[in-house]
Amino acid sequence: MTATTTQLKHEVKDLSLAPLGKQRIEWAGREMPVLGLIRDRFAKEKPFAGIRLSACCHVTTETAHLAIALKAGGADAVLIASNPLSTQDDVAASLVVDYGIPVFAIKGEDSATYNRHVEIALDHKPNIIIDDGSDVTVHLVQHRQNQLPDIIGTTEETTTGIVRLAAMFKDGVLSFPAMNVNDAETKHFFDNRYGTGQSTLDGIIRATNLLLAGKTIVVAGYGWCGKGTALRARGMGANVIVTEINAVRALEATMDGFRVMPMEQAAAEGDLFITVTGNKHVIRGEHFAQMKDGAIVCNSGHFDIEIDLKALGAEASEVRTVRPFTQQYHLKSGKSVIVLGEGRLINLAAAEGHPSAVMDMSFANQAMACEYLVKNKGKLQPGLHSIPREVDQEIARLKLEAMGINMDTLTSDQVEYMNSWTSGT
Repeated sequence: MTATTTQLKHEVKDLSLAPLGKQRIEWAGREMPVLGLIRDRFAKEKPFAGIRLSACCHVTTETAHLAIALKAGGADAVLIASNPLSTQDDVAASLVVDYGIPVFAIKGEDSATYNRHVEIALDHKPNIIIDDGSDVTVHLVQHRQNQLPDIIGTTEETTTGIVRLAAMFKDGVLSFPAMNVNDAETKHFFDNRYGTGQSTLDGIIRATNLLLAGKTIVVAGYGWCGKGTALRARGMGANVIVTEINAVRALEATMDGFRVMPMEQAAAEGDLFITVTGNKHVIRGEHFAQMKDGAIVCNSGHFDIEIDLKALGAEASEVRTVRPFTQQYHLKSGKSVIVLGEGRLINLAAAEGHPSAVMDMSFANQAMACEYLVKNKGKLQPGLHSIPREVDQEIARLKLEAMGINMDTLTSDQVEYMNSWTSGT
């Protein structure tokens, strides 16, 4: 398109995809009761009236419900993609056509288009930024200093983004509050572990039709995402190796029954490699050289830098696409290495991302974090802020209620005992 960013009202692949997108958005809503309750309250209270909001997220059926809830609350919202391969084009179309939400996202968009969409998000002059990896926030601080006075705050729900925000604060450039949605218990315990674990294997299987049983799978990183991935891979019958740099996590993986070793050693043993570290070049040239012929590598961390594809490309005599989202690198040594999803998030590149049931809690946290920023405008110090514990607990309670599960409550005698220091054995 030749129009300037200020002239564009949306940029999606094909508006005629909207009917399918609306149908899929409605289907996802069946598994998102908590966010539905929040949306209904927002519609009555309008906490975001007069607030401009720019969201940089994976444009999926689940994200659609977050955008719809924020608009119901009165937000003047714009949505862009947080990853070039994570957009569901039918969902993007439906948000524009059926819900009147400006969306700038196309599955497979190149880096220039992605960067232009980041500019569009900031052209909206947001008061609140919902970020996924902190690209918009970083660009704001680096290139749009004049807009900083308009910012109430930002929310971030990825480990990668939180690391970047912490580094920004350490360097003295984060001059506004940022809500650490990622560390909410109802986010990382469930989204990272159960969501990433299931959706990562879903993406791998869709891209390859690979039988996991009997394969040796190397999981790089044993944070919550790594735990979920390793546990589910073992549940599918795989022999799982874990690589780690953190002694406590390496010990935990060992106690959980996994083999733990350096990537240098694991490279020769693995049939399938999955990176979930949030770090750079976890799989490098020296590792590719040791891999078996036909080894498969993929990433389920936020950015595509976990696998050193430049090093792999330098050793390749030919690269060809053998299936959708599946590229075979023929190496000069005669072996081949297969890369899934261009090294980007495999669960969103080749599949649909996390199940709606876990994103219900994650996006409930996002919505409540935005409301918290507005309610506490001017009161919060610059830097990272945790989701209030009472909000976390309320989201969990609502989820249990929606699932038809009851739990115990303390008796008055128990409350007295828990708050006393004089009672002992």
